[in-house]
Amino acid sequence: METVSTARAHGGTQGVYRHRSTATGTDMTFSVYVPDHAPGTTLPVVWYLSGLTCTHANVTDKGEFRRACAEHGLIFVAPDTSPRGDDVPDEDAWDFAKGAGFYVDATEAPWATHYRMWSYVTAELPALVGEHFPAAMARQSIMGHSMGGHGALTVALRHPERFRAVSAFAPIVAPTQVPWGKALDRYLSDDPAAQRRHDAVALIEDGARVPEILVDQGDADSFLTEQLRPDLLATACADAGIDLTLRMQPGYDHSYHFISTFMADHLAWHAARLRA
Repeated sequence: METVSTARAHGGTQGVYRHRSTATGTDMTFSVYVPDHAPGTTLPVVWYLSGLTCTHANVTDKGEFRRACAEHGLIFVAPDTSPRGDDVPDEDAWDFAKGAGFYVDATEAPWATHYRMWSYVTAELPALVGEHFPAAMARQSIMGHSMGGHGALTVALRHPERFRAVSAFAPIVAPTQVPWGKALDRYLSDDPAAQRRHDAVALIEDGARVPEILVDQGDADSFLTEQLRPDLLATACADAGIDLTLRMQPGYDHSYHFISTFMADHLAWHAARLRA
């Protein structure tokens, strides 16, 4: 693992790191914030999965998470959203291929060789973080934005024993029911069973459970009614008995202005559950 950069922030260290991924077959870059802590102690880990077009840098530069992480003693990890490199297949589309891995392991050509973001964020990167950082891997939670909200919800629903909490900003809750689901058609073919395993609403309908979910959604989000559909998540959670806190935030859009406004709320919510 190569250290790309480090900087002091809020009494902790913000780092950016690069390594060769066996999951994607490419170099991958990620960021980690570690608050100062007593020697020999370990800290809970919050994973943040980013949205379409993003890298690790968007939340690292604009998410305003470090003060809250320092206050609560939380490690904050932000992976990239797709494999990168000249040999990685791509398309001239902002919502598919590079920057849009959708946190799945692709099975269809030409994507299957490198687009293995599910394995990367659920297995390879956690092992790396656990080895190189003072991470209490028995105390993990996960959150994300938009496509990353989709990823956070599906990862938590399929690994409820690993994550003590899950939250999201403006998540894609049912990709199989909205236009952005074209990515699943192409990464995973048109196999309904494979696609349902990467759809939070479908997973809940099929029996997956977490105790509770926190979602913030701006009511001025241009993607709200066509792509995000929080109403579908609300119905699924109500039918399944999952405690969903869905906060519609007046006047907020899909941007990091929205995310940074409510980031400290989410991290305090995660911290309470990671301490329990």
